Amino acid sequence: MLWLLMRPELPDGPQLRVLEALAVALANPGPRDASVHAAMCSGVGGSPAASALIAALAVGAGRNGGARDVHDAMTMWQRCGNDLAAWAAYNAAYASDPVEIYPDRQHIPGFDKHGVSTPLPVRQLVATLAALGAGPNTAWLQAHLDAAANTVGYPLALAGVTACVLHDLGFTPDEGEMLALLLRLPGAAAHALEQQQHGFKQFPFYKLDLDPATNPREPA
Repeated sequence: MLWLLMRPELPDGPQLRVLEALAVALANPGPRDASVHAAMCSGVGGSPAASALIAALAVGAGRNGGARDVHDAMTMWQRCGNDLAAWAAYNAAYASDPVEIYPDRQHIPGFDKHGVSTPLPVRQLVATLAALGAGPNTAWLQAHLDAAANTVGYPLALAGVTACVLHDLGFTPDEGEMLALLLRLPGAAAHALEQQQHGFKQFPFYKLDLDPATNPREPA
């Protein structure tokens, strides 16, 4: 159904299995994900159901691993293909639109500017989708995962895998952005409802890894 809402033709068997696997991977990123955490804050505060989902969409919409990051990464795939040198130069050639609502892009899209190494779930997802026949770019990305991270300087993120797969499936960047927003909502809804029942006394306050007060940098 999701496919036919955005594409004019029926998916073949591999396409359907790939989209389903990607949907499962995006459905519940977990309570540490910023968009899910926003929905949990809404739920524990007693806000209406719509507020929890709107909070998840707002926090998960941006360029730091959000749906706009997926859009930007799909645009990069369209323009650069699998040319790693072009990827490395992509951000340098970037010029922000003066009327764009998003902050300027600070890193090459689809990669985690705060990451140290490519997480195991990201590696597993790329391997799974490539095995299901997502397409030539996904197969190439699996084979060149470490080379891409070394060239870009950051590890691949979930948004980067999502962008590559949706590009292989023939979706446009605008369609990919919408799907990335839509497919993250089930987990946000479930965690918001769960936290609503637990109350604020059982709210998980995670340490802020990027806060120098709680995680001071080691001297150079």
